[in-house]
Amino acid sequence: MNFFKVVIFLLISFLVLNKAIADTTEKDILEKAKEINQKIKQQESDKAKNIATEVGEEEPLPLNDPFVGDASLGGGATTATIVSDNDEDRSGLSLYNFKLVGIVTGEYESYVSLINSSGEIVTLQMNEELSPGVKLIALKPDEAIFEKDSESYLKINFKNQIKETSDIF
Repeated sequence: MNFFKVVIFLLISFLVLNKAIADTTEKDILEKAKEINQKIKQQESDKAKNIATEVGEEEPLPLNDPFVGDASLGGGATTATIVSDNDEDRSGLSLYNFKLVGIVTGEYESYVSLINSSGEIVTLQMNEELSPGVKLIALKPDEAIFEKDSESYLKINFKNQIKETSDIF
């Protein structure tokens, strides 16, 4: 009988001690988790401060539209570089008032987009006239070709160079 009393006493004391040890380890784990969480928050705030000092303030947005080019800066019309042999008056040709901004070619249809100094975009389809007598007749990947009359052609490229020639290509 004493043997059973001793075994029961040891068993009860073992369970009580086990519970006490478990409580202290749970508290230790919670404290360590809190410490790790605080360290992570501190590291994140340090990184945010470091990034803020390296980047500085945001750069201001430009006042001009980068897709329009120099025309958005205001103050006058755009200038075109004219490559031609003859010195006839070109003030009547409206192509000289435009810049080439886009060429889209497809299997069935092709388009060209031109922009003037006021920011108006004009989109032309093949064989469509920009002005009377100036008709879009051909497109290359880097230039558009307009027919001025039956024997002269105007070529405009993305560098805004306008060239008057007697042959299409």
